[in-house]
Amino acid sequence: MVLMWDYDINELKKTEAGRIKILERMINYGPGKGEKISLSQVKKNWDRLDLYPSNKRLLELLIWGKVKSLPPSKPVFSIK
Repeated sequence: MVLMWDYDINELKKTEAGRIKILERMINYGPGKGEKISLSQVKKNWDRLDLYPSNKRLLELLIWGKVKSLPPSKPVFSIK
């Protein structure tokens, strides 16, 4: 089960917004032992998910084969 120390997970499951928050937590922090992230739910709620930028870029690449919503990352440093 996803670690939700700051929310009552049973209450979150009752509303759509709560289910989206659970999905966000599963993506950002990893699913609990034995849990899987539903691809159909990720696709269905993609525009509503608040994800870490690196996670969002990776998922876009894996799901759609391209990064479409975020600008290209900038190098941490450059030598000229």
